[in-house]
Amino acid sequence: MSVSRGRLALLSVVLAVALVPSLSCQTQTSPRVAPDVREPPAQVPNAAKDAGDAGVPEAEAGTGGVGGAAVESTAAPQEAPTPVKLGIDVLLERRIDLVQGKRVGLITNASAVDGALKLTVDRLLEDPRVNVVQLYAPEHGLAGAMRNGKSDTGGTYEHAGKSVPIQGLTGDHFRPTRANMARHDVLVFDIQDIGSRTYTYISSLGLGMEAAHRAKMPVIVLDRPNPLGGVRSEGPVREKRFKSFVGWGPLPVTHGMTVGEVAHFYARELNLRCPVEVVEMEGWRREMIWEDTGLSWVPTSPGIPHPHNAHLYVATGMVGGSGPNVNEGGGNSQPFELIGALFIDDPKKLAAALNARGLPGVHFRPLVYRPWRRQFDGKRVGGVHLMLLDAKAFRPLHTALSILVTLQALYGAKMTVDATRFRRIWGNEWVLKMIRAGADVDDI
Repeated sequence: MSVSRGRLALLSVVLAVALVPSLSCQTQTSPRVAPDVREPPAQVPNAAKDAGDAGVPEAEAGTGGVGGAAVESTAAPQEAPTPVKLGIDVLLERRIDLVQGKRVGLITNASAVDGALKLTVDRLLEDPRVNVVQLYAPEHGLAGAMRNGKSDTGGTYEHAGKSVPIQGLTGDHFRPTRANMARHDVLVFDIQDIGSRTYTYISSLGLGMEAAHRAKMPVIVLDRPNPLGGVRSEGPVREKRFKSFVGWGPLPVTHGMTVGEVAHFYARELNLRCPVEVVEMEGWRREMIWEDTGLSWVPTSPGIPHPHNAHLYVATGMVGGSGPNVNEGGGNSQPFELIGALFIDDPKKLAAALNARGLPGVHFRPLVYRPWRRQFDGKRVGGVHLMLLDAKAFRPLHTALSILVTLQALYGAKMTVDATRFRRIWGNEWVLKMIRAGADVDDI
């Protein structure tokens, strides 16, 4: 496949998103201006060694400690911004008419809190104007604490003297069942996303919208910031034949949209004829990343405990999650901050190769660590720690691609790849073919 194919696919999404306001799904509000898609710069990774041989101190098990000199940001401290007002707060202050007098089904989890860090589900259950009758929990469960691919398998949520049944949206039922949908009049979605196609909360949003389409039911999305900001997206659009739960929507890998804008996009692109209402935030601007919002971060899942994990998720997750025998920090206290492998015998070499790329917003430190997961359990793994210095300049997917290209260049067949997983995560097969053929980042 030619290089232009992926870029043309990206362009098609930009044009499609730009048309979002003219939705066929009876949308009641107009989304904000669609994100610009800009091409990112180049990157690299590769190499690690046993701690003693490499001259790199070994991190204690589970700490993900690093060797080498620390790099500190010299950015001047800034005044704390006025916090963005979230969709849940706007709903209860001024848009209660959307849910008052109706039976409510709610897709949510522990990441959905108001500006005072109170759970959305608790706010709604305590409000006498709201009648929540059904809860839907995405991957990781209502509490956001379950492992990958798992959710609640039933049970109820108890609060304010009320008991509400829960349906998990994984396993046998990835979308709300017809029986559960029949119990309510409107479907509300409130979950904090992290801006990546492969993070499954927006898959659950789309599947919920499909269920609402069939039931001719309104969908209300309580909007939240995209932690990566709203001015850039990266990566090829997922090809139709590689649709999956980790690549559900026809989106680039990072999409630059809020969950409300994703809902508008799905409605138009997938012809989902259900009324869609987005309760927009107040004070949010497209150029904001999470750190600009003035909001406190609540872990969105076990692997995203802090905002910087959200920024790094694509950079390392598109490598480790694609099937190669590379660890992305899983089974460690620094998820998505690390890249390591048993075959990397010289961490300093890897760090030097990555830093030589001059990748914006990130510095790579050599390290040796011991994960406690799968084939890496208890073993000494050499690699690098991604130090995020400038989240606005950082290019997560470009970094991921650079890591893969460098691993290929330095280690070749030692980096094993599950082709099926790779295609599912990346949404195509030509990226892997080009990497294996020795193409550099700018060629891909």
